[in-house]
Amino acid sequence: MPTVLVTGASRGLGLELVRQYGADGWDVLACARAPDRASGLGEVAAQLPGRVAIHPLDVTDFGAIDALARRLQGVSIDVLINNAGTMGSRGSSFGASDFAQWDGIFRLNTFAPMKMAEAFVGHIAASRQRKIVSLSTIMASIARNNMGGFYAYRASKAALNAIMVSLSIDLARRHGVVAAVLHPGWVRTDMGGPRAEIDPRTSVAGLRRVIAGLTREGAGRFWAYDGSELLW
Repeated sequence: MPTVLVTGASRGLGLELVRQYGADGWDVLACARAPDRASGLGEVAAQLPGRVAIHPLDVTDFGAIDALARRLQGVSIDVLINNAGTMGSRGSSFGASDFAQWDGIFRLNTFAPMKMAEAFVGHIAASRQRKIVSLSTIMASIARNNMGGFYAYRASKAALNAIMVSLSIDLARRHGVVAAVLHPGWVRTDMGGPRAEIDPRTSVAGLRRVIAGLTREGAGRFWAYDGSELLW
């Protein structure tokens, strides 16, 4: 069976990714910052015995990422999904920038996916599917920004997009890895809020279809969960 590694697996989209991939017969490496407090993740793992392996991982701790990569040495990972992320404070605005918070947002949204790719590229290259995807947002699209605001979140995800394009070129050449960024839609999660357009099940089902269909031709591009391509 193929193997998927999901970061930020304790809730929201990450938890639904674990649920759907596990139910479909995949082996799931579910990474969460505090698994002992992730009751929903524990319940999903119990419902899918032998399918879900829970690993404690704070992706902002790069030493912990390296340690997990060493523990998983010899494990082939077909799909790495960089899901963990943050929007930061919703109240931040021009003239009131908290640059210490910016540091944290960039470390989680931008630096961590790069570190995950570097640490796990060997595991991914050894698999059959060889895919790295990072969850971005339509709010990272410069072409689609018509409302302003959300400076740190937009900037961190736009930087992530740029990283993933470069990875799609470099890792294809060296390892045959397909890399792309995905927009999950506006989803009813803790981040998206209760008024969002779609539920996690719909979003993840769409994301999985896009991931399954990714080829080298589709690498380095910006895809929405419904299969449409977005402008940078």
